[in-house]
Amino acid sequence: MRDYINIGATPSDEECAQVGTPNYPEKSKAECRAFMHQLERTFPDIPDGTYFTVKSFPHDFGTYREVVVSYDEDDEESAKFAYKVESESPQNWDEEAKKELHGG
Repeated sequence: MRDYINIGATPSDEECAQVGTPNYPEKSKAECRAFMHQLERTFPDIPDGTYFTVKSFPHDFGTYREVVVSYDEDDEESAKFAYKVESESPQNWDEEAKKELHGG
């Protein structure tokens, strides 16, 4: 069965766009896309049936987005990978993500 783990909108020690603020949709999409690409670089050995994606969630002030790792909970390798990503997720942007965020 498929499941997912929320990883976040950005690395844990970085600022992120706040739901309900001007330009939130555009900023959050860009941040999540850059974070997802960074996770793909950080964890390149993604098992079959496992992937990163951006998911939207309802909130009192509107919809917010986060990167999630989607995995097959019946596949031990897939599940281990997802929990590894959750526990070892980067705390800061890497150089490639910074370039992506700033149009470089």
